Amino acid sequence: MTLVSAENLAAAFGGPPVLRDVDFAIAPGEIVTIVGPNGSGKSVLLRLLLGILAPTRGRVWRKPGLRVGYVPQRLHIDAALPMPVRRFLSLPRRRGRGEIAHVLERVGVPRVADQQMTTLSGGQFQRVLLARALLSEPEILILDEAAQGLDQPGIAGFYRLIDAVHRELGCAVLSVSHDLHVVMSASDRVICLNGHICCQGAPSAVSSAPEYRALFGLGTDGALALYQHAHDHRHDDGARDAG
Repeated sequence: MTLVSAENLAAAFGGPPVLRDVDFAIAPGEIVTIVGPNGSGKSVLLRLLLGILAPTRGRVWRKPGLRVGYVPQRLHIDAALPMPVRRFLSLPRRRGRGEIAHVLERVGVPRVADQQMTTLSGGQFQRVLLARALLSEPEILILDEAAQGLDQPGIAGFYRLIDAVHRELGCAVLSVSHDLHVVMSASDRVICLNGHICCQGAPSAVSSAPEYRALFGLGTDGALALYQHAHDHRHDDGARDAG
């Protein structure tokens, strides 16, 4: 069974192609991470999958009625616009106080409902964005560098939270990330993108692929992850076998 897939996907916006010949599919419960250098088309690919952008060629297929939760890379809120967290979570559909309290508790910020969005810390802001994504009880959670701008403890805490959500809901997770040490521990599959898919597969296989090494060098080869993921032992065994 497939939740979302791309077939021969290409995108260009009046210049050279941003993406070309992209083919992949995501299964229920799978954790897939997209890595690549700046300008490699990572965010564009997510927007194509979400239907925000239309491809120049190829097609995106989504399971009918697919419930998607999306956490963007950044979201600007005008400081002059009163926007308490409770109201933000009720857009575009009104949510009850109990539902809002439950989802904020779920993401670890239970006391911010009446706080202005513009006064939240970076970590609180990202957790509120995640709370909004979770209100739809998603079958797939899509994260566009959702931990960008957080310090290392904040990154670790955010990824632990994503892991807990994944285990609780059984949802698939598709993320773009620059946190390679986390990616290599926390993913079932890594897609290395640079305008096209250079390589993809299990983290241990991708980290040793020539295409990946050409883009990232040795990177964090062998480094410890920021948290322990349910799949860690399997990936660690694979890395040892590869070494």
